[in-house]
Amino acid sequence: MSIRKELEKRILVIDGAMGTMIQRHKLTEADYRGERFKDWHCDVKGNNDLLCITQPNIIKGIHKQYLAAGADIIETNTFSSTTIAMADYDMQSLAYELNVAAARCAKDAVTEFMAENPGATSKYVAGAIGPLNKTLSLSPDVNNPGFRAVTFDEVVTAYKEQIKGLVDGGVDILLIETIFDTLNAKGAIFAAKQFFRETGIPELPIMISGTITDASGRTLSGQTLEAFYTSVMHAEPLSIGLNCALGAAEMRAHIEELSQIAACYTSAYPNAGLPNAMGEYDEAPHQTAHFIEEWAKQGFVNIVGGCCGTTPDHIKHIADHVKTITPRQLPLVETVLA
Repeated sequence: MSIRKELEKRILVIDGAMGTMIQRHKLTEADYRGERFKDWHCDVKGNNDLLCITQPNIIKGIHKQYLAAGADIIETNTFSSTTIAMADYDMQSLAYELNVAAARCAKDAVTEFMAENPGATSKYVAGAIGPLNKTLSLSPDVNNPGFRAVTFDEVVTAYKEQIKGLVDGGVDILLIETIFDTLNAKGAIFAAKQFFRETGIPELPIMISGTITDASGRTLSGQTLEAFYTSVMHAEPLSIGLNCALGAAEMRAHIEELSQIAACYTSAYPNAGLPNAMGEYDEAPHQTAHFIEEWAKQGFVNIVGGCCGTTPDHIKHIADHVKTITPRQLPLVETVLA
């Protein structure tokens, strides 16, 4: 069944953190390298996306844990799988291959889960498109505010290669997420539209998820939530939402605002609270689920899940708490001035 049809009927659950689950495996440099990259000329530990090639069973296993917990949508392990981000490990040439491998890990997990659980509701794979480690709106040099470390065309080229890999790997949705610079997101949107137009492949639904960085209610590049939404609504996304940076308690007001202005479906996957002094997340699954259940009952959300610090336990609690709640109805938003 199409995801739009599912969204009309119920609140869908997206998975939780991939990095948090990878950390539980306590992988070594050798684990990350595998046989193929055992002689790579620089350290690769921490390159979680590489594990889709060197440790695919670990990634597939994490996906299956989230599916078993009740996730309807699982994200590919491709947050940094662009030539721009992979340059940190001198692995630019692997960008396309990483995306194909990650998509197949996720699709295989869904295939196995559905075979083991006949009659389960439809599951979807979202191709995760991260924000990049270079930004178009901000200068990395405080002494030269006009400097940019990357151009718009370079961003589009990088995202287009990533999208090709994700589509070739078989994803169902494209998820442009953790957006702190709207111009980077516009590059990803442009790349997606251009890719589908040039290839003739039917467009996949696009989910967009931004990041409000603090209590100011703005993105890192300075936009208010309404300005951010206005800047990307031309993409006609399946959903618009927020993830990362904030815990559910801190995100609530922003999700409420978004639910009132968005003409499309809304999504929210907050962190497991705010990090403690050691950078770890302490919010228990039942606490996160309590906040999200309240949002659902208030009619704020259509898609919910977790970001940093969340685990399959968090997702299970969230799924259990929202499964009987009516999803947010799409509002009639005035699109012209009176």
